[in-house]
Parts: sequence; C-alpha cells; structure tokens
Amino acid sequence: MKSMQQGRQILSPDRFKITLLRLAHEVIENYSQEGSINIIGIQEHGVILGERLIELIQKKLPKMTINFGKLDITFYRDDFRIRSTPLTANATQIDFDIEDKKIILMDDVLYTGRTIHAAISALQDFGRVKQVEMLTMVDRRFNRHLPIKADYKGIQVDSVDDAYVQVQWEHIEGQDKILIKSANKK
Repeated sequence: MKSMQQGRQILSPDRFKITLLRLAHEVIENYSQEGSINIIGIQEHGVILGERLIELIQKKLPKMTINFGKLDITFYRDDFRIRSTPLTANATQIDFDIEDKKIILMDDVLYTGRTIHAAISALQDFGRVKQVEMLTMVDRRFNRHLPIKADYKGIQVDSVDDAYVQVQWEHIEGQDKILIKSANKK
C-alpha cells in the first residue's frame, strides 16, 4: 500500500477519461444552441483542464466556435503579500471580448473558493460578463470559505483539512489520475 507521501489514488486513469468526457458532454448539452463557448482557464492547471475539454468538445461539435483564454490571478489573491515564498506570475491571454458574454471559468480543484473569487475579480478588468459558470475536475466541498459552487464538477471529494488533492495530467506526470496526499507532502 502506498504511503500518503506518494498519495492514494482516488480516480484512476480510465475513470479520469470518463469524467472528462462527461464534463465535455455537460458543456455541450448546455451550449449546443449557443453561437459560441467562452472558456477561461485559471493559470496553470485550469488551462490544462480547459485545453483537454476543448479537444473533446471540438470532436463532438467541430463547427462550434470556442473562445479560450488563460487567466493569471497571482496579484488578485488575498494571500499574495503574506506568503513565505514569492508567487510566480503566469501570462494572462484573453484574445476575445468578454463583455456581456457567458463565461465558463475552469480550475482543476475547487477548495476554499478564494482562487475563484480572485479570478472573478481579475475578469472584471477585462469587462462586465453576462454570467460566470464554474467547471472543476475536483470539488472539495468541506472548508469552503466563500459561497462559491461548481456548476460542472468531475468528482466530489470530502477529506480532512490537512489533506491535499492533486490532479495529475498524462503529458506532465505520465498518467491522468487524481491523488489525495497529506498536506505536508505535496
């Protein structure tokens, strides 16, 4: 049995692919009558999730226009000045007008809600959106600090506060899977 340092697998590669496909189908179901889908991934893991879902959506709806942006929230975080190690900013790239548009905001794990709050604040610098929906691979229901919920969620994980949920991606770690680890062993 693997130690918590290595992590316990809570979603296998096969189930991971099924979950991604289900999420893509949920988006298709809700947006197939729209003229376009506007997706913004939160740097950096939300971007990976967005890219993977766009691939699946385009296979099913090849003529659908999908606008994709990458959002860095580093300087919108409420903890960026109090961290012991400096945060490294990523590039923000939103090459489409978000004014009065429905946006699907993506991140790999929804936990306290603070990242999503920061992302919504950052989005306001680009315009006033019509609606923001949240898509996440993992919804950690407990310990939410802000009243934020996912409209689309891959899996729901109920774990103790000192646990860390990690989404691993095939092109980075060799396999698509989700692990739970002890917090001090990220």
